[in-house]
Amino acid sequence: MKYPKEYLDEIKARLKVSTVVSKTVNLKKRGKEYVGLSPFKTEKTPSFTVNDEKEFYHCFATSEHGNIFDFIMKTQNLKFGEAVKSLANLAGMRAYTFSKLDEEREKNWQEYCSIYNQYVQFYHDEILKNEHAGIAREYLKKRNLSKDEVKKYKLGYVGQNPSLYEKLKNNFSEKNLIESGLFYLDEKKKTYVERFRDRIIFPINNISGQPIALGGRTFKKNSFFAKYINSPETSFFKKGSNLYNLDLARKLSNKIDHIFLVEGYMDVIGLSKNGIENVVANLGTSLTEKQILILNQFFEDIIICFDGDESGYKAALRAAENSIKELKPEKNISFLFLPDGEDPDSFVNKNSKNYFINFAKNSKIAIHQFIFNHYKKQTDGTPSSMAIFEKNLRSIAKTIKDDFIKKYVLEYFLEQVSLLTPHSNNTKKQFYTKKAKSLRSTQKYFNETESLRPIELKEFSLLYLIMNNLDTFQENIHLIENLRLHTNDNKLVFDIILSKLRLTEKITIEDLEIDDQIVNRIFKFASIKHILNNHKNDYQKIFELLEEFSRDIKNHELELRIEELESKFSKDLSESTFNEIRELKEKKKLQNIN
Repeated sequence: MKYPKEYLDEIKARLKVSTVVSKTVNLKKRGKEYVGLSPFKTEKTPSFTVNDEKEFYHCFATSEHGNIFDFIMKTQNLKFGEAVKSLANLAGMRAYTFSKLDEEREKNWQEYCSIYNQYVQFYHDEILKNEHAGIAREYLKKRNLSKDEVKKYKLGYVGQNPSLYEKLKNNFSEKNLIESGLFYLDEKKKTYVERFRDRIIFPINNISGQPIALGGRTFKKNSFFAKYINSPETSFFKKGSNLYNLDLARKLSNKIDHIFLVEGYMDVIGLSKNGIENVVANLGTSLTEKQILILNQFFEDIIICFDGDESGYKAALRAAENSIKELKPEKNISFLFLPDGEDPDSFVNKNSKNYFINFAKNSKIAIHQFIFNHYKKQTDGTPSSMAIFEKNLRSIAKTIKDDFIKKYVLEYFLEQVSLLTPHSNNTKKQFYTKKAKSLRSTQKYFNETESLRPIELKEFSLLYLIMNNLDTFQENIHLIENLRLHTNDNKLVFDIILSKLRLTEKITIEDLEIDDQIVNRIFKFASIKHILNNHKNDYQKIFELLEEFSRDIKNHELELRIEELESKFSKDLSESTFNEIRELKEKKKLQNIN
């Protein structure tokens, strides 16, 4: 059977010709091309060239010419299907499995592409020419975007009352139009509505340059709609497998060894118009392992540059913990933190290309250093916080797939932790001798806790706090009555404790009649044991800890609800859902302040 063009194009896009050829031929850079001795004929003077931009090789000695599939077939004597499998493996892609549905999928893919091509082109023409799009053009002008940038990124504007669905349904099936994610059914009006109405649209291309999704931005002040939305995921578009502007940025990998990864479309365009074109953006989701793998195919150094605010920092931390898994020898991941309140677009516009590049060169921080510094800030010098600190670092290091990188990152973490101990002036040899013994004694504990969720560990500490201060909480039961625990075992234990606390007589831990194994588990993994030992009968400290754990548990509940609503909003885009999300986020914010 025939391989789908979509699949073959992705292999070609992920693999530079020089990457494939260099496994057989010793290549040397010469201008925009690579040269080497012909693999098809014995020669002393190089006549074999590779051009990554044009995606071909050429041998002047034999006139052999072709793409990566041709090269593998001819040098390894493989059939086409075998060459595809070999290159797919090299590109980190799954082997293609043929089925009876392949023909139908290929047909749907072609129609999907046609829908997006026509949609993008129509609204691109609108923003360039149509009078009603003047408000969108004015907004882009205020953002210092010229007509050239609008054309380069094929930006468009979907008006307030669009009607493209009616035109497209003459050429495409209703099923494929809906599955494209561009339209959805308004249940009340029983009509199909354009998802991106009254928004500037940013075409999201796959690695081959074909638009497969859209980002949409509202530009009106005081709008109750989300500022940015993306196309919902489809069978041909997965947010975690694509990056905005990768189709253009990858072509620069012959000249530039690093790539900037930013949060938004405007950041990409803002940097690009200032001469920094080696930039991509993730698509409103946490950075994924697959996105890192794709970038590693083309660039040696990934510099993650998110907004200089609290949400940007949190996004960077999530990106660090996800991407460190894919850290490899000869590949670097670093982070660049902008001044508070700045984003890459505003920062480069206020300063200059050269200023931004120099700032990045001097201010970026390696991924393992960023992670260490973050968790270091969470410690207060107590044995308990230091234990949690080390546990977190070991847990993160363990996720690294490459054994050599894992070894050196863990050694870095442990050495830095040692410098925070009272005996930090000891020699390195003394440290490692002492540390090795310590690590052996904590290894069992670490292995047991690595599968526990953070919320479960918080609940253990809460239960430990209550069980060691039963008299106090019996008198102040109103402080805990409305708490709701999330893990099943802890929920049952908490209910038992509450029922006993409501009794009038004084109770002890034994009176709770909780299984010894469960009690031992709570006491073992509660992280506050050392704190309580140092603050016996300190009621102020007890209530402070209660407040902290209560807030964390309530935040977890809010986060679960927000995630649920955000998933719902991506489909229905309803005002009520958006407002509820906004209210919950505000509630969480106030809760953390108070």
